[in-house]
Amino acid sequence: MELTVAHWMYLLGTCIIIGTMLLRRNVVVPALFMTFLIGWIFSGSVIEGLQTIFTASVTAAGELFHIFLIIAIMTALLHALKSIGSDEQMIVPFQKVMKNGTTSFWILVFVTYALSLFFWPAPAVPLIGALLIPVAIRAGLSPIGAALAISIAGHGMALSSDFVIQAAPALTASTAGLDAAIITEKALILSLITGVVALTLVYLSIRKEIVAPSKENLEKWENEDDDDDNLISPSHTEETEKSKKFSFLFAVLVPVAFLAIVVYVILATFTSAIPSMEGGAGAALIGGTAVLLVIAVSFAQNAKSAFDNVGDYIRKGFVFAFKVMGVVIPIAGFFFIGSGDFAAQIFGVDSDHAPAFLFDLVQAGQHAIPENTFITGFGVLLLGMISGLDGSGFSALPLIGGLSEALSTSVGTDAATLASIGQMGAIWVGGGTLVAWSPIIAIAGFAKISVMELVRRSFIPVVIGLTVSTIFALLFL
Repeated sequence: MELTVAHWMYLLGTCIIIGTMLLRRNVVVPALFMTFLIGWIFSGSVIEGLQTIFTASVTAAGELFHIFLIIAIMTALLHALKSIGSDEQMIVPFQKVMKNGTTSFWILVFVTYALSLFFWPAPAVPLIGALLIPVAIRAGLSPIGAALAISIAGHGMALSSDFVIQAAPALTASTAGLDAAIITEKALILSLITGVVALTLVYLSIRKEIVAPSKENLEKWENEDDDDDNLISPSHTEETEKSKKFSFLFAVLVPVAFLAIVVYVILATFTSAIPSMEGGAGAALIGGTAVLLVIAVSFAQNAKSAFDNVGDYIRKGFVFAFKVMGVVIPIAGFFFIGSGDFAAQIFGVDSDHAPAFLFDLVQAGQHAIPENTFITGFGVLLLGMISGLDGSGFSALPLIGGLSEALSTSVGTDAATLASIGQMGAIWVGGGTLVAWSPIIAIAGFAKISVMELVRRSFIPVVIGLTVSTIFALLFL
């Protein structure tokens, strides 16, 4: 297909957005403005260009709403559990086994990874940081060691695969016509490889800093000056009336319920004993279970105010979901314009006349793209890492998925594999472990360390881990 002005404008918009990310600026304005220009140029009408801004965002919102919903529901459940103290009860058993620095490091990794898979690290990490970091430091683990364990396990290993909630794979697959389930499986493998390599290197780097268990370790850490500009103080939630009776009950019931779902999904995936689950059935099962748990917790807390409490928890969940994901909508709207699958809906034309800007550009420039699997694979990884510089890690996943699908035909590599590699780069960097303006600033605050030091100590282990996982993906996936 002959490239038009609209094609070149889409390419320019993509470059501007990536450049804006490199400058560590919010990319919403360039995404919206370029959406308007492309709509204007493609249709030849300023009015339709203005309408494109709205229709692109509406299309993106419709495609992504299920992701917002599951995030909101899981966050609502965490708020409900906090109201009766079950959030603390759920991790009390681990405090009894954190006897030394080495054990504490790996327990922090396990607890953070497990909770972050279900609740995402943003709501789960503050709970872990506030309650377990002091225990780990008393056991002899250094503050930087505790922060590295939580950051890499939660914002790196768990979030990059997003195996349970599946928001990241859904975004990656959204503009490419790929199967999100396949990306989820490949991303899980790559996230584990990256995480194991990075965590091993981190442990080797901090093991000399581990000291003997002592109450003095905690006292010295607690007396650290918190007024440094590089530090933030953890927020304190309001004290609420807690029901001791139901606190323990739900501290057991919630993990058991989710464990049962995991077992069910595994059986449905790998055996014929249970019907297979298609599409987002797993996330829907988790979401439905979480809603019932929110209702049950609310009635256990106070039956008279349960109706109001459930609504309040869900409202808080949506506030959180849109706070962390809302900017993805206009950005995804821009990238959806480049997909032939969505352009027809956005521009209001039939599918036969809908443009496919991204695919056409890649097809036209194939002669300039090295037809080498490793160069292409590491190129996608680098693009993902650059896109993560905005401190989100999610905003460019639709672009990564679309590029991976287009590039896969020229190098003969599986599109889902390339998309998974790009997803690793984007979320490990921006999700994040390698940018100081990402959510890891909260981890640094709880550990009372410099967030820049946390990023610096993470850089080499994470980059080596991503390199190893990319090579593995290109050779074996």
